[in-house]
Amino acid sequence: MTIHAAADGSALGNPGPAGWAWYVDEDHWAAGGWPHGTNNQGELTAVLDLLQQTAGADEDLVILCDSKYVINSVTQWMAGWKRKGWKKGDGKPVLNVEIMKALDEAMTGRWDRVRFEWVKGHSGHVLNEEADRLANGAATAYQRGAVPDPGPGWKGRGQDSPGHPAPATAAPTAAEAPEPDLFTTLADDSGPSDAEQVIALERSLLTDEVRSDPAAVAALLHPQWSEVGRSGRLWTREAILDEIGPLEEEASLDVLSCMPVGPDAMLLLWRSVTDSGSTLRSSLWVRERGHWQQLYHQGTAEA
Repeated sequence: MTIHAAADGSALGNPGPAGWAWYVDEDHWAAGGWPHGTNNQGELTAVLDLLQQTAGADEDLVILCDSKYVINSVTQWMAGWKRKGWKKGDGKPVLNVEIMKALDEAMTGRWDRVRFEWVKGHSGHVLNEEADRLANGAATAYQRGAVPDPGPGWKGRGQDSPGHPAPATAAPTAAEAPEPDLFTTLADDSGPSDAEQVIALERSLLTDEVRSDPAAVAALLHPQWSEVGRSGRLWTREAILDEIGPLEEEASLDVLSCMPVGPDAMLLLWRSVTDSGSTLRSSLWVRERGHWQQLYHQGTAEA
């Protein structure tokens, strides 16, 4: 017998009230969350809890995820991060490292019996839709100041299931200001200029926090977005959202020029520099309904 389970996460505000859930059937599911967390923390913790609760099961496990970040983290990137002391190629710590370490431990001895499959979110897949509903319900419960129903768990254990690690950024301290909403902040007429807004948004696309969250990237890319990459590859919006993740090397953004090319369009020319070399880049940003989105991007290796 093979267990097929969907795992999903949700965050209202991202970060904000957050939930996670996994679902097999009406007798086997679990949910939880935190008053403050991110969507990726929810997605990862849903998989972690599922692995923990099924640790003693004698069946193979197929985990269905609509997050390629989660699948790639476990199946492709985690081994390299572990060899480097849980640091990325640029020496920076891995995001959500405590959850990653717990996932590594939960997968020990199970690599031949656990398989991950990607499913498109909100496409009518029954298990994914249920996991999404439960995760969103958990986040909504925390938003109301309530605690979500933890569910029966794998063997009806419910709240007796293994403990769930709190996200590393679960609760901001009193000294921390809440994370700003880029769109709200930059739409303020008394705030930064158009050029400053576009540069700030471009910089955000280089951060791990944004690149590890396809929903955050999608909000910054125009529906007709395309890119000619440094290698010459033509990227579509759908393809980049499937593949994007944290940068292996830290990249700087050195502005060369930022100029209007229309009433609601800005052309940003800039140079990115990593330990591997430098790239000349151009980005076309357009404004619709008060929001800036990148319409086109091109990168060329600098001689």
